[in-house]
Amino acid sequence: MALNNNRTKGALLGASILALAGLGSLPALAADAQEIIRDRCLACHTESGDADNPSFSRISDLRKTPEGWQMTLNRMQHLRDLEISTEEKRTVIKYLSDHQGLAPEESAPFRYLLEQDTNRVEVGIDENVMQMCARCHSAARIGLQRRTEDEWQTLVDFHMAQFPGIELHAGSRDRPWYHLAHDETAVKLAEMYPLVTPEWNDWKKADKASLMGRWRVLGYIPAKGEFSAWMTAAKTGEDRYSLELEGNYADGAVIEGKGNATVFTGYEWRGTITIDSVKMRQVMAADKNGQMMDGRMFLAAEDEIGGELRAVKDTGDAQVVAVMPTYLKAGESAELVIVGQNLDGDIDLGDGVSVDKIIARSKDRIVVAATAAGDTGVNTVKVGSADSDVALNVYEQVARVDVTPVNAISRIGGNGGEMEKIRATYRAIGYSAGADGEPGTEDDVRLGYMPASWSIEPADEIAEHDKDHLYAGEITPAGMFIPGDAGPNPERKMSANNVGRLNVVATVDDGGNAVEGRGSMLVSVPDFVERVLD
Repeated sequence: MALNNNRTKGALLGASILALAGLGSLPALAADAQEIIRDRCLACHTESGDADNPSFSRISDLRKTPEGWQMTLNRMQHLRDLEISTEEKRTVIKYLSDHQGLAPEESAPFRYLLEQDTNRVEVGIDENVMQMCARCHSAARIGLQRRTEDEWQTLVDFHMAQFPGIELHAGSRDRPWYHLAHDETAVKLAEMYPLVTPEWNDWKKADKASLMGRWRVLGYIPAKGEFSAWMTAAKTGEDRYSLELEGNYADGAVIEGKGNATVFTGYEWRGTITIDSVKMRQVMAADKNGQMMDGRMFLAAEDEIGGELRAVKDTGDAQVVAVMPTYLKAGESAELVIVGQNLDGDIDLGDGVSVDKIIARSKDRIVVAATAAGDTGVNTVKVGSADSDVALNVYEQVARVDVTPVNAISRIGGNGGEMEKIRATYRAIGYSAGADGEPGTEDDVRLGYMPASWSIEPADEIAEHDKDHLYAGEITPAGMFIPGDAGPNPERKMSANNVGRLNVVATVDDGGNAVEGRGSMLVSVPDFVERVLD
């Protein structure tokens, strides 16, 4: 059973990321954090163990992400009147994330939630967990925690105390909810997400790589496009960096930015950077060697609006990092941008692809005009002796187009109200047929993101009857969906509001052959649930 993950932000990790990047130069020493916990938390919690290795009740039996620990402190402030300064809060979050965080392998299945990529459908959820927990929470929020069995059971007790009507909810009142949650689901969660794991034990002992240095960054900013840039991370404190970014969009326009970042748990990168006068957030996970980072960058004001982000560290070695675009149609010519570092020597785009002209060249960016002959296949882009696993897909025709996200939710707003519109962005991914020649099978070859023309249509007959495509919103040429205004609309039947159900259609022009793909858009009401935990 599928579960749409774009619920109210309070049920996700929401905007908890906001205070995690750029935490200043305050030292997050263990002794400092422990003293803050003693001073601020022991009115309710208790301490045991020795002074050098203390254990705090309801705290030491948990492991969470930085966002998870921030949500815990936010909840203590809002619901338990915790008095703690911003600097103290940051110190505690850093300490708990480093000492009671998640190993890279543990957070990997749920990166989408940390990266605020919430327009997606969760699949493969344990049936028991889905019925008892994921009716209100995302499965990722549950999977980004580790607890003892007693602590999972205490969490059930907390839900009963804080939300006494929970047993009366639909899906709860038809069963002995508390008994099932406490005696079965909590035990199951302790098996799925235990406090002590080999992955965490290994990560605690592992040497943590420094992320200071120069990074080749590849990303995408909605309405502006793909970019490649150098990002310099200069150390300003323990696990803290100042950032400078400079590069180019795919069309050659300059991209510049400055900001700062903090690294939690040895690999969790949280950055804040202002690009072209717009404040953005970065959430990435570094690999264990500290040579690569992958994640997402999005608007600080609208975390729905963002794109993939990848960073490759400049080690001094020659390396090809990317080619843009990642495809070339057989029998045609196109301009390609090769991105890398220390690029010297001959350019080789693989069998059947010739370099007609070098338009611009430096040691980290090469622009060429290239032509593909009739042969198709996946070629490796090479420049001299530089390391490369970068693929250029030479194809005969686009067999299908996928739209991402497949499912999305936007929300009406504005029109004089306090709730702003929640937008969504779409991209088109092209595929060629694989060896079987049939599109839509597992051996289809992913060509990459392709330019498309965008339109909307009613999702079904009911949506067409209600004229949802005329009132629920519009989509820009860049694939940005903008929902309609909030409030009653006198033009609609019974002055209904502007919610609706739509298909978002991407049309890719493949040499005169139009190939379409569709994604689902649900235009919903404003999110009236106050984000008290963010």
